[in-house]
Amino acid sequence: MAELILAGKPFIAGAGKGIALVSSEPLSFWGGYDWKTGEIIDRRHPLSGLIAKDKVLAIPFTRGSSTTTAVLLEAIRAKTAPAAILTTATDFFFALASIVADELYATPIPLVALTESDFVKLKTGDEVEVREDGKVVVRRT
Repeated sequence: MAELILAGKPFIAGAGKGIALVSSEPLSFWGGYDWKTGEIIDRRHPLSGLIAKDKVLAIPFTRGSSTTTAVLLEAIRAKTAPAAILTTATDFFFALASIVADELYATPIPLVALTESDFVKLKTGDEVEVREDGKVVVRRT
């Protein structure tokens, strides 16, 4: 099993691990993510039909408005949210949801930004561990 360690910048520190769901396309959570099930429901998105619950979701950024925060917050409450989120830049909508979830439910979601050159190294199906310090450990067979 090959192991790759990527140095990310933690915007919301935390630890999480799971199988990666990776897309180079942004995702709008409003109309694109079912907070009741964790399914990506945007039928035009490459990850359509896949379940992000307990996975490490890697998308470059969100598409859309602040409703992403509300949908992600509901998913956190319902325990259908990703275990961690990897992006290529600060995503304020994800960060706000994680901060509010920490205050309301004591359940923040780790949010780490990777450089674009590191982000493209991720593949759906990788085993990914996100560490408190922003390191992202990727294991693949």
